[in-house]
Amino acid sequence: MEKKYDELASQDVINRTKKALEARGFLPEVVDTGAEALKRIKELIPPDASVMNGSSRTLEEIGFVEYLKADKHGWNNLHKNIVEERDVEVQKLLRKQSVLSDFYLGSVHALSEAGELVIASNTGSQLPHLVFTSQNIILIIGTQKITPTLEDAVTRLKEYVFPLEDARMKETGASGSFISKLLILNREPAFTGRKFHIILVNEKLGF
Repeated sequence: MEKKYDELASQDVINRTKKALEARGFLPEVVDTGAEALKRIKELIPPDASVMNGSSRTLEEIGFVEYLKADKHGWNNLHKNIVEERDVEVQKLLRKQSVLSDFYLGSVHALSEAGELVIASNTGSQLPHLVFTSQNIILIIGTQKITPTLEDAVTRLKEYVFPLEDARMKETGASGSFISKLLILNREPAFTGRKFHIILVNEKLGF
């Protein structure tokens, strides 16, 4: 039977996944559109907060990247600081320092109904934020990324997401992409004091 990795989840599946995420220490909420997700991001991040984001088609599609570049938000855009730095060594230092951002934004490649988040990376640059260093995380996830099990989530990454990302990278002139590092987030312990926001969007976003 052909697996459908781009179909939005049913309301029952969304409700079940949201409940599972809550039990694992995450802060899930559900919105209908990407526009609502962007509005929620603006509400969650206070003025003067330092912000870093990973490369994400989802963030592009909801208008976050464009909004960030417009520079009318009052945040400390660490990604902009890195890109604008011309000294290679200083740029490397800024990239390392960015892992201490107040907020980190991104998405995932798959999410199981049991609340397990699957994220792959080539360089691993976004992983420190997610695992420990950023005090506030905001992940925007189209509900088509929800899978029945963790095994299905990893399969979705390998069979569906990776070929699309590899092709996208080759279109830019790069040699392609690799699943060099694989992260599975099972839980956010309460004692860390971190706020791990997960915004589920009932709209197809990203791969």
